[in-house]
This record gives sequence, structure tokens and C-alpha cells, in this order.
Amino acid sequence: MSESQPNDQLTHFNDQDRARMVDVTAKAVTFRQATAVGEIKMQPETLQRIQQGQIKKGDVLAVAQVAGIMAAKKTSELIPMCHLIPLTGVDIHFSDNQKDTIYATVQVKTKNVTGVEMEALIACQTALLTIYDMCKAMDRGMVLNNCHLQEKSGGKSGHFVYGTEA
Repeated sequence: MSESQPNDQLTHFNDQDRARMVDVTAKAVTFRQATAVGEIKMQPETLQRIQQGQIKKGDVLAVAQVAGIMAAKKTSELIPMCHLIPLTGVDIHFSDNQKDTIYATVQVKTKNVTGVEMEALIACQTALLTIYDMCKAMDRGMVLNNCHLQEKSGGKSGHFVYGTEA
């Protein structure tokens, strides 16, 4: 199967067409990593106040970073068919456009038998939702956008980079 062709075999169903957690017992332990990205758009004043540390609830990006890391570690408790994976690293970076948008980039790493795409996506969404939560009193119109897997490597399915599929 190539990276550009979807796998038509649904692996999360057993022979009775009921949900199951995929058995990964026979898979080899390899280094795996995934990077997810996303953004939150807000009023320019909201971004300015975040940058200047003027949000009453505290340092928005510091709290969002910790929330994202905590969420990555809890992914298997939130997504029913995810395996519990010991993570070897979670790193979250924020940037902004100096106007109205904060961007989050999350990289998650493990040495395991299955990948960490879901952990990266959950961490990214949670970090962005934490920004929303901390700033909602002044800006309820914030919008989370474009959260997706940017890149993954390791494992049987190989290397994936968003936007390069044929």
C-alpha cells in the first residue's frame, strides 16, 4: 500500500463487525514521532493582551503548553481504541502572526509498537482549547482552525508529510 492510497481494511472491527482494539503484540518496537499543527484566531486585542501577559488567569501560553502535554499522556483515556503508549517526549511551540492568530506545533515521540499521531492531535487541540478557555471572558468568538497531522515517521506505514500525498 502506498502513502497516497487509503487502506480499505478497517482494522478496528473484529470478525463479528464489532469494535476492537487492534492487536499490536507482534509488531516491532521502533522510534516513532508525529507532529500536529493547528491555530486559534482571535481579536487583535486578545492576542496583544496574551503577548503582554495581561490575561487575568495567568500566562496563557505556559498553561496551554502544560495542558497539551498532559493531554498527550491521557490520549488512550479519551479515544476508545487508542493504545496506552509510554511517551518519550512531547514538545509544544507557539508562534503568532502579530495580528490575530496563534499557531501551535506539537511533536510527540515514543519507542513503541504503534504511533503517536493521536497523541499529537489531542495535545494540539487541548493546547488551543486552553487558550480559548483562558481568554473566553474577553473574546468568545475565537475559532480553532486547521488542526491536522503535519508529519509522522516510524512504523510499518513509513513517513508521511501533509500535502505530499498524490
